[in-house]
Amino acid sequence: MPERSRNTPSGSSAGRLSRELIIQTALEQIDRTGADSLSMRSLAQDLGVEAMSLYRYVHGREDLLEGVVASLMGNLTDTLDDEMAEHWQGFLQTVAHRVRRIATEHPRAFPLVASRHPAAPWLRPPLRSVEVVDMFLRTLIGLGFTDAQAVDTYRSFSSFLLGQLLLESAVHGAETAPVGTPLDEGGADIPERDGQLSLTTAPQVLRLRPLLSEDRSEEEFEVSLEALLDRLSADISR
Repeated sequence: MPERSRNTPSGSSAGRLSRELIIQTALEQIDRTGADSLSMRSLAQDLGVEAMSLYRYVHGREDLLEGVVASLMGNLTDTLDDEMAEHWQGFLQTVAHRVRRIATEHPRAFPLVASRHPAAPWLRPPLRSVEVVDMFLRTLIGLGFTDAQAVDTYRSFSSFLLGQLLLESAVHGAETAPVGTPLDEGGADIPERDGQLSLTTAPQVLRLRPLLSEDRSEEEFEVSLEALLDRLSADISR
């Protein structure tokens, strides 16, 4: 999208106002100044409209931030298809680099991916929507992983991405704490979540929900710690 003037509101903005334009403008504002500085008033000023007109398209703070996250992560499944995955390592490398590109292009917005609610409580950021997780599990199972191996990989891979990319975002000046300054809420109390929670169209997520729901945090921490110690030991012994 061509960059708009930040100082001269467009007189035609009200006529072309849409949910997509509002969310894109919010993302641009977050990229410039961070999520804490985002407000309906400043957003409306960027768009050259009255703040109340935004509520025709977004329901309030939660809905707006969910929309920003969905915009950030929405093209991940569009750019990943099963045919590109000839080997599981290549697939994971591709997914990791695509997610990292989002974090490096939008370092001040990426922490929202971690702090917003996922599409379901048993899904994890940054691979947090039903569509993305179903694609991820389906691809690994198609490459020969068992159900348990695919879910374990999803868990450890998500933890790696989140920790590494949140740290990288912080280095580039991002605030990694949840957004503290509230926006005007409007009249709605039900946000549109990132990804539509329709498990009937996500058969792998539906089938593997019991495994995805297990709390194995302590085991995962110990495995990650041991892997780190093993790598450090190998480096020191060279």
